[in-house]
Amino acid sequence: MQRKETLRRIEEDKLVAIIRVNDPEELDPVVDALLEGGVTIIEATMTIPGLLDYVPRLIDRVGDQMVFGIGSVLNAEMARQVAEAGASFIVSPILKKEIIDTAHSYDKAVSVGSYTPTEIQTAWEYGSDVVKVFPADTLGPSYIKGVRAPMPHLKLLPTGGVHVDNVSDWLRAGSVALGVGSALVDMKAIKNRRFDIIRDNAKALHEAVRRYMEEG
Repeated sequence: MQRKETLRRIEEDKLVAIIRVNDPEELDPVVDALLEGGVTIIEATMTIPGLLDYVPRLIDRVGDQMVFGIGSVLNAEMARQVAEAGASFIVSPILKKEIIDTAHSYDKAVSVGSYTPTEIQTAWEYGSDVVKVFPADTLGPSYIKGVRAPMPHLKLLPTGGVHVDNVSDWLRAGSVALGVGSALVDMKAIKNRRFDIIRDNAKALHEAVRRYMEEG
């Protein structure tokens, strides 16, 4: 998927499910549960052992149902590997221009991590399509609102601290989309093979976004 279309989907769907598991074989049932729950923007992290070897198979199986990205990318070489593995977007927890440049050279959307207003603006000037505000659980929705007040041009994607009860708060503060990890992909549920819990989490978050979009 080309960069422009990926960004359109992220901005429309509003939810990016972040998957961190210990075994790539767990990706299939987790992804299936997320898709069943209506969450279709999915980010798996490079902390998953052997992820890049597994990605082509996953994309072949359900790639037409989702927009698939890879996170925890730390340098240009990792960005290159991720792009060539077939990811539609690249995410980093840190701010490095080389990651942005590499992603764009493959026509991939990219979101790099920043924390302070200066870092956020720098990431934007470097070309980050959406700036990942991380870790957002230490900041809260008021921080997003505060940063965007003097810089409304920014497209911010807070990651951390997002759950079903505060989705509307984050979006109302001006977030373009939300990165959701443990509140969606419950590690205890995965360990117990309770993928229905992940499906239900996805449904609840998807519905919360839908209600916000309808009510404004």
